[in-house]
Amino acid sequence: MGYRNKTYVIFDGDNDMWAYAYMKGWKQSEHIDFDFYDAHDINGIRDGSSEDTVKRRLRERLKNTKQAIVLIGTSTKNLFRYVRWEIDTCLEMGIPVLGVNLNGSRVIDEYSPPILRKKDAMFVSFKAKIITYAMDDYFDNFRSSYHGHSDDWHYPDKIYTGLGL
Repeated sequence: MGYRNKTYVIFDGDNDMWAYAYMKGWKQSEHIDFDFYDAHDINGIRDGSSEDTVKRRLRERLKNTKQAIVLIGTSTKNLFRYVRWEIDTCLEMGIPVLGVNLNGSRVIDEYSPPILRKKDAMFVSFKAKIITYAMDDYFDNFRSSYHGHSDDWHYPDKIYTGLGL
């Protein structure tokens, strides 16, 4: 099960913190079947740390990560200092990446960071059920079914319908 491994969440801290907070709330709710082991809990980073220090700490977190989620908002593709660096580092390390579209899109779209195009990332909408499904299916089957095809993956509508979405 994908949710049992450490999950690194990449997002625009200025504009999309709300979505990350929702994910943490879903995890805490007894009424929503959603769980992940948040890699952000590893080695805290203080405000005012240098870029080199921040990237060094983030790399340490990524070394302890089995999978990554990118929360994709309207400005995510324009963020290079950390977001693009985090995505690039995940790709270099062979960490599977799940793109979660905050606009409800179920496929790669114009807001997706270009660095994720044709990199075997999976794209889903921002709903707990489909994210949980992808964490179990995509993350668990990444090496055997998805990796190495240079594709942009998404689930067919029947998967969403089956999940009641």
